Amino acid sequence: MAFTFSTARVLFGPGSRLQIPAQAYRLGRRCLLVTGSRPEGCAWLADDLSGVMDDVFVIPVSGEPEAASIAAFALSARARGCDVVVAVGGGSVLDAGKALAALVPNAGDVFDYLEVVGRGMPLDHAPLPLIAAPTTAGTGSEVTANAVLLSRAHGVKVSLRSPEMIPRLAVVDPELAVSLPPRQTAATGMDALTQLMEAFVSHAASPLTDPLCRDGMVRVARSLRRAVAEGTDLAARSDMALASLFSGMALANSKLGAVHGFAAPLGAMLGASHGEICAALLPHVMEANIAALREAYPAHPSLDRFAETGLLLAGERDALAGVRFVHALCRDLGVRNLRDLGLGEGMVDDTARKASGASSMKGNPIVLDHARLSAILLRALDG
Repeated sequence: MAFTFSTARVLFGPGSRLQIPAQAYRLGRRCLLVTGSRPEGCAWLADDLSGVMDDVFVIPVSGEPEAASIAAFALSARARGCDVVVAVGGGSVLDAGKALAALVPNAGDVFDYLEVVGRGMPLDHAPLPLIAAPTTAGTGSEVTANAVLLSRAHGVKVSLRSPEMIPRLAVVDPELAVSLPPRQTAATGMDALTQLMEAFVSHAASPLTDPLCRDGMVRVARSLRRAVAEGTDLAARSDMALASLFSGMALANSKLGAVHGFAAPLGAMLGASHGEICAALLPHVMEANIAALREAYPAHPSLDRFAETGLLLAGERDALAGVRFVHALCRDLGVRNLRDLGLGEGMVDDTARKASGASSMKGNPIVLDHARLSAILLRALDG
C-alpha cells in the first residue's frame, strides 16, 4: 500500500466568506479577483478587498474558461503585478482562478502545460497563492490540483495540472449557494456524487480518500433532493457543500473514471453543463463497469465497492441497488438525457474515441473497449 494525500487549508461554515479579505491580506497586496459573468454579485468582496489591498484587479469569467482567453487574462494580470488570487464562483470560475494563479508566474505558452493536447510540461515557477470560495456544491475545485480548460481548436476540455495548484485556502460557506437555481443545484450535486463514486471505485482509492467518499455519498443521498426543492434549507446546503468538498479532496488524491472521461469531449462538443453531462452518464457507466468486472474479474475488489455504494445510497448491499438509486435520483431531479443535451447517434463513435484518450479514463476500475464505450453512450442517449 502506497499513497499520498494533499489538500488545501479549509475554512468551513456559514459566514466564513467574511474572512476572505483578511486572509488575502496575509498572502499579498495586489489582488486578482476572479468572479462569474456578473462581477457586481461580488461587489461586497471587491469593496472589502479594496480596503486592505494596494490594488484589486477584477476579471469576470463567462462560461467555460478557454485556454486562449485565460492566457490573455494571465498576461494582463502579470502586467498589473498581481501577487495573490481570490476566486469566487462555480467550478468554471475556480478553475479559471487556478489556471491564472499558475500562469501569471509562468510565462510559457499555455499549451506548454496542458495535458492531452499540449506538452504537459511541469510549471517552472510556483503558482500565486490562491483563495477559492465556491458558490455551487459540485466540482470540489476549491481543493483540487488541476484546472479544466476548453481548447476550442481541439474540441476537448483538458487539464492544466500540478500538485502546487491546490489552492492555499478553501473558504466553503454554504450560504453562498442558497440562491443557486434548482437546475444548477441538481447538476452540480450530481457532479459531486459522480466524483465521490468514481474516486471510491478507482484503483487509486486509499484509506484516506475512502472515508471522504463514504461520508459524502451519504450526505448526497439524504440532502440533494432537499437542496433542489428548498434552496434556503441551510442544513441541506451544508451537507452538499461538504459532499462537494470531500469529492474534491478524494479526486485530487485518487482518480476519477469513465464518466469524467466522457465528459471531457462531450463538454466541448455539446456546450452543456459538466454536471448535467455527468448525471446523464453516471448510472449507465456504473452498470457497464459492474457488468465488465463481473465478466472479466468476478473477484475484483471494485465489485465490493460498488456493492457498498448500494448500501450507502439505498440501504441495500448490492451493486445494482446503487444503479437503481441513481436512476431514480436522476428521474426525480429531471436530469436530461444525452439526446436532449445535443448528442446524436452520428456523434457516438467519435465521442467514444476521444473519451478513450482522456486522462480521467485512466482511473476507471477496468479498461472499457470502444464497443463498451459506444454502448454506454447509446444507452445514455435516451436515459
